[in-house]
Amino acid sequence: MQIDADTPMVPTRHWHRLADGRLQCDVCPRECKLQEGQRGLCFVRGRYGDQVVLTSYGRASGFAVDPIEKKPLYHYLPGSRILSFGTAGCNLSCRFCQNWDMSRSREMDRLQARATPEELAQMARQHGCRSVAYTYNDPVIFLEYATDTARACHEAGIRSVAVTAGYINPGAREDFFAPMDAANVDLKSFDEAFYWKLCGGHLEPVLETLRYLRRHTGIWLELTTLLIPGQNDDPAELDAMTRWVVETLGPDVPMHFTAFHPDWRMTDLPPTPPETLRHARRIARDNGVHHAYTGNVRDPEGSTTWCPACGAPLIRRDGYRILEMRLKPGGHCPDCGSVCAGVF
Repeated sequence: MQIDADTPMVPTRHWHRLADGRLQCDVCPRECKLQEGQRGLCFVRGRYGDQVVLTSYGRASGFAVDPIEKKPLYHYLPGSRILSFGTAGCNLSCRFCQNWDMSRSREMDRLQARATPEELAQMARQHGCRSVAYTYNDPVIFLEYATDTARACHEAGIRSVAVTAGYINPGAREDFFAPMDAANVDLKSFDEAFYWKLCGGHLEPVLETLRYLRRHTGIWLELTTLLIPGQNDDPAELDAMTRWVVETLGPDVPMHFTAFHPDWRMTDLPPTPPETLRHARRIARDNGVHHAYTGNVRDPEGSTTWCPACGAPLIRRDGYRILEMRLKPGGHCPDCGSVCAGVF
């Protein structure tokens, strides 16, 4: 592992020594087994000095102040601003990655912005952000940096949002999500073959993460599925996925179906037709999902929050911009009084 004088080497927690002398990283299901000087597939965790260290602590690939709807989160502090940042590397190898310049980076010079957890919390306050998002690449691989930042944010009155694929092991899972307030989990498909062939991972650990979040935490949860033509947009798969969500996670977990555009190693496929997204939304609603949305397309109906009880529009959006917020205090529908699930 190439280490320069400016690279931080922060000791990590989730690893153990194997009988053959290698160190196994236990953060995610890849469980990389490392000789001295080797990095894991994520690139930012590696063995150095007979321990597993994080080499991206305090260094980011950039910052942005976004509407929280861009994460996407539609039921968590709608209309608020969120400070977004990430590092480099990833523990999945999705061929369709839309942030591949960061997640697939193997150059530490991508990480030119430096910020301590306390500085990030103050940056969020200075820009009027109510929360910080750990995003762009998957934050589970910079777990220590993300959780330290989340704790610093809480001390400053700022909330934390994890934007993640949920590919993480028990133990690390509890550690990572403990200081988080909300999460958008990328449920890439409901098919094991898709996860293995196109992402280099497995479906079941992601489902385990979703079960954990709903059953054992108070974290606000939303889901996103990027629909790729001919890969994960089959109506039968979407039917099975949305039925599982309602039966296992509950009908109030919002689902976002977003449009793919050709990128990284899947430039031979066309963009997702808007009708595919609208059809996925219909399947979800027919199966009992109360809040199903379309994304990356102009679709007023698919971006509106509707009351699941009376069907009245509650929040109208144009892209990431809120046009009308009709919710009463406590998230109540102004027409029938029913409560809309979320944090408002």
